[in-house]
Amino acid sequence: MGKKISRRLQALLEKVEDRDYEPIEALNLLKETATAKFPEAAEAHIRLGIDPKYSDQQLRTTVALPKGTGQTVRVAVIARGEKVTEASNAGADIAGSEELINEIQQGMMDFDKLIATPDVMPQVAKLGKLLGPRGLMPSPKGGTVTFDVAGAIAEFKAGKLEFRADRTGIVHVMFGKIAFSPEDLLVNLKALQETIDRNRPSGAKGRYWRSVYVSSTMGPSIKVDINALRDLKLTEVA
Repeated sequence: MGKKISRRLQALLEKVEDRDYEPIEALNLLKETATAKFPEAAEAHIRLGIDPKYSDQQLRTTVALPKGTGQTVRVAVIARGEKVTEASNAGADIAGSEELINEIQQGMMDFDKLIATPDVMPQVAKLGKLLGPRGLMPSPKGGTVTFDVAGAIAEFKAGKLEFRADRTGIVHVMFGKIAFSPEDLLVNLKALQETIDRNRPSGAKGRYWRSVYVSSTMGPSIKVDINALRDLKLTEVA
């Protein structure tokens, strides 16, 4: 049996035409079709011309969203000695060493981002089975393995996000809240597009961008004109 579509979603789907929308037009429609009874997120779903089963076609990186994420990000830091104090002073919600590793092993997951200094990574590695499936394992590519704990904490709390292409070559990223203005959402979406272009995998051949859709958490998908987004100059939307 096919999945039953609610009357609310059916009515919203009728507002979305089967065409490529100009970026700002898509984001205005995105806000119009966000009618859930809770604060929805703005999501981008981007299909790329890559096959991540090959190491030179994988995409994993970070983006600093200029307008933030609209979320409160809880940051935990695993380090040693004075770096633990530095992390606490820089605004880490949780900071510790071996005792924090033990707490996480016992199921403590009261954080959204985990940062670790390189010298504790051999110990953190044993948390892989717990953290990996949740997308919380620190990694150099994700900017979460660093001695600059203060800088990393500031960036992630200000709106830096880590993302990766899934095994089908699709990137799913939350790029703000529906409460943001269309202009602020566009600034964030443009930053995401530029980051994906800058980090094009070396093995990506042919057409890199296949499709871009935006949606609210509970709303319909809206197709964005890829070329219009890529040709847009940030000065036009800042």
